[in-house]
Amino acid sequence: MRAVVASELLKLRSVTTTYRAIGVAALMVVLGAVWTFYVGTMADERGSIRAAAPEQGFLPLLQTSLALLGVLAITSELATGMVRTSLVVVPRRGVLFAAKAGVVGAVTFVGAVTILLTTYATSRLIAGDRLLGFNQSSLAADLPMLLASGLSVTVLALVGLGLGYATRSTAAGIVSVVSLLFVLPGIATYLPPPWNTQVASFMLPNLVPQIAGDQLSRRLGDGLLPPWAALATLIFYAAVTLGTAFYLFKRRDA
Repeated sequence: MRAVVASELLKLRSVTTTYRAIGVAALMVVLGAVWTFYVGTMADERGSIRAAAPEQGFLPLLQTSLALLGVLAITSELATGMVRTSLVVVPRRGVLFAAKAGVVGAVTFVGAVTILLTTYATSRLIAGDRLLGFNQSSLAADLPMLLASGLSVTVLALVGLGLGYATRSTAAGIVSVVSLLFVLPGIATYLPPPWNTQVASFMLPNLVPQIAGDQLSRRLGDGLLPPWAALATLIFYAAVTLGTAFYLFKRRDA
């Protein structure tokens, strides 16, 4: 199993799109610094200002870019036919599937948490003692939100991997991930109350603040999930997607 994991890690490192996806995700640090400088300038003029923290405001960029990494981790292999070579070397499809999912999950979690913590530290360093709306709590208080955000990125990368397996298409996988992140949550807001809030609470973008127990999320109204239920829902997305992908991977020809 160790050799299979090492092989999957090598394949992920050998694809140029991996570095491009991580590079786009790392833009969060730069954008966070620019945003903090802009907010700080406005705070100097007005005395105080309420603004979204960069690690929250730019989280969709991180989620989308690393979800794309998950999609490309398999669709690039399917497109080149490399998956057939992999199956010759590792005929047990369950082992191959688990190794790829484990590598994608580990790489995206480490990358996401690193980028989130760097963005957080950079923005607070730039903000200094100015009364910015996102500079009122400590790292210990914000750590649950940062870890929940990193977990959401990991889950989305695994969802992207599963959708890539299921659709066998980069375009279809990307469109599916974007729909989960942006389209379906937007549709949920148009439902009549209280269905809009209740359905929206199960949408991927809204699970992070619920997992972290963010007080701001309580302003959305009733129907929110407790942290354990939000975490279970997040894991459910990855479990269903990967389970379906594995079923199709075992039944289809490579």
